[in-house]
Amino acid sequence: MRIALSLLITLHAVIHIMGFAKAFGLVSLEPLRVPISRPMGLLWLVAAVLLIAAAAAILTLPRWFWLVGALGLVASQTAIIASWGDARFGTIANAVLLAIVIYGAFAWGPFGLRAEYERLVRDGLAQAAAGTRPRNITEADLAGLPPPVQRYLRFAGVVGTPRVQGFRARLTGRIRSSATAPWMPFMAEQHNFYDPPRRYFWMEATRGGLPVDGLHAYGETDASMRIRLLSLVPVVDLGGSDMMRTETVTIFNDMCIFAPGSLLDPSIRWREIDKRSVEATYTNGPHTICAVLVFDDSGALVNFRSDDRPALAEDGKTMLPQRWSTPIRDYRTFGPYRLATRAEGRYAPTSGEYAYIEIEVREVSTEIVPGKGGNK
Repeated sequence: MRIALSLLITLHAVIHIMGFAKAFGLVSLEPLRVPISRPMGLLWLVAAVLLIAAAAAILTLPRWFWLVGALGLVASQTAIIASWGDARFGTIANAVLLAIVIYGAFAWGPFGLRAEYERLVRDGLAQAAAGTRPRNITEADLAGLPPPVQRYLRFAGVVGTPRVQGFRARLTGRIRSSATAPWMPFMAEQHNFYDPPRRYFWMEATRGGLPVDGLHAYGETDASMRIRLLSLVPVVDLGGSDMMRTETVTIFNDMCIFAPGSLLDPSIRWREIDKRSVEATYTNGPHTICAVLVFDDSGALVNFRSDDRPALAEDGKTMLPQRWSTPIRDYRTFGPYRLATRAEGRYAPTSGEYAYIEIEVREVSTEIVPGKGGNK
């Protein structure tokens, strides 16, 4: 998409060079009847240069594209007004450019969900950096856990590694809003921190060829989920106590899958069900949730089930009580850890269980603060 926009802006820039060439007599342009002075010719050139810079920025420095594009837009429209008789139709192109600049300011610039995600992550990293260096996990630390959880932590390779302060993960996959809705491919990045628990999840998806942005933010006192079409149009905007409880399940699920060492947290109460499953009760502030963890004979976690994470109805507002589960598989090594690389998120309404998200884990790193342990 950015390549197409860059080519469109470049074409618009090249047309501006005609005004400069006419002003300085470099070429004879019969269609341009209105005289152009040399100072105005320089303005046409400045507009062309700014637009070319904007076309480059949208590919190489997208965060700053909106600013360079806005400057080019102002210069271009000023030149067009001065040569209105010949150049007035350029206003149509500038109207398109204005829409692109506004989109860029929210999609890649400082006004959108992506920028908010980056600010939240910076604050989380700064707080983590201010903490003390975590000590390593030992066999003695596992003694108070149910045997299935102990086996999982050994399987995952957490013994001898530092206690987890947080992690960064990069994911790809596809997602849909209901059992019958079309799938949307997505890329995602998330940062989780554990002192205190925070989770920031950023997603870029595509629906019908149009970009969709999503930000899940779980802080110390509140949680929110916001989804926008074209980075501008709100599709989902949820927050408050119910969302906090829902996302408490999600952050605990992340602990189980991405950061097994964090399961030593004293805020988790365990009850062994049998040799391959346990019930966990996790408390964060006023919110307490329950989940069942299921393991295979090798000790690997293979499923996570909870009745405390309702589904979002297709209206984007209503929460529907349903069992939520995340079957996981295909373990591989990330640094010192062995973690799952494929997962599904599934809901179980009365009409039948279905997957609403399929995930492939591309990267997991607990080296979020240099020099404080973790894997790269």
